[in-house]
Amino acid sequence: MSRIAPVEPPYAAPVAETLAKWMPAAGAPPLALFRTLVLHPRLSDRMRPLGAALLGSQVIAPRDRELVILRTCARVGAEYEWGVHVTAFSSAVGLTGREVAATCAPLATHAWSDSDAQLIRLADELHDSGTVSDALWSALAAGRGAPELLELVTLVGFYHLISFVANAAAVDHEPWAARFPAERSFAPAISPSAA
Repeated sequence: MSRIAPVEPPYAAPVAETLAKWMPAAGAPPLALFRTLVLHPRLSDRMRPLGAALLGSQVIAPRDRELVILRTCARVGAEYEWGVHVTAFSSAVGLTGREVAATCAPLATHAWSDSDAQLIRLADELHDSGTVSDALWSALAAGRGAPELLELVTLVGFYHLISFVANAAAVDHEPWAARFPAERSFAPAISPSAA
């Protein structure tokens, strides 16, 4: 059960307008996360443009973007956001079911390409240490320019933020969204039920 009850329809006009910006697809009901964020209009209005810019980016390939998002959410234990992205984006960007499951397991448990392994390590290193090792940075920079490097780091940071909100507010899972695999290896340091 969520700690912060999201707004429910019928929505007041300003709320409906904001939710329409978060969910531009006609007919798609707004996500519980967005219906929670809209309780703080100023925060919601400032977060949405960055999220939209990252999802609509022409700098990072969509498959790379989703791989980084899934790994970040898995490491933070954000099943809500992980599941939404798995269901909404993973197959459309070419991630296989095995790759999706492997975002929830140690790096060595899957035969990632060098490029994919670098992206997984980026999410891991930022999560674990708040920075990127010189060796990984050099490997990433060998095939990517400054805009892509900056955006990849921002992507990990933004999805930490989204994951923290979803986890701390205990946003209820979308009924249609994927759930973590049973063999997930990354557990949150403190489970929400133990806190």
